[in-house]
Amino acid sequence: MPNKNEAPALTDAGPNLWVKNYADYLYSYACTRIDDNELARDLVQETFLAALEGWEKFDKRSSEKTWLTAILKNKVFDVYRKKSNTSQNQTVSMNGSDTDEFFEESGHWKEGRYPEAFGIEDMALENKEFDSILKACLKKLPPLWKSVFTLKHIDEESSDDICAKLGLTSSNFWVISHRAKVSMRDCLQRNWI
Repeated sequence: MPNKNEAPALTDAGPNLWVKNYADYLYSYACTRIDDNELARDLVQETFLAALEGWEKFDKRSSEKTWLTAILKNKVFDVYRKKSNTSQNQTVSMNGSDTDEFFEESGHWKEGRYPEAFGIEDMALENKEFDSILKACLKKLPPLWKSVFTLKHIDEESSDDICAKLGLTSSNFWVISHRAKVSMRDCLQRNWI
């Protein structure tokens, strides 16, 4: 009978197959959220190390893939948090335009600045051409804006979670989110339509 204080055995259902089973998926996940492939690789390695250290505490209420993704997601949040702390006061204009040119002081769209339909509403996001344009537009956003946009609209995190994890006030979050959406829409309209 195994001692309760011993670490679980490394069987074919555990850590010894993580790299084979999940490395590509986790690397792809990290690359879509971080613009630095080397950093993405490091985050995956850190994820495996953290998971190995916490293997005894893994209660198997979720799949290994889900558990490893959650660990990686927290590591990505750490990167976002670091980037947001260094760029909190940064203001950027996309494509030479400020988002204020789109809105009246009341917050309503200015005449002639209404958003156009993308014409892609029924297309899958897996479309490679659109995906590459989306990534290029995301790269143009300041780090904090990109973090907020990615977490909200790609990872579908709640606004409260994003504020807590990035250390933003609710009003800061909404301003950043709004500006990021307007900038993304402008970039996509210029490059996709």
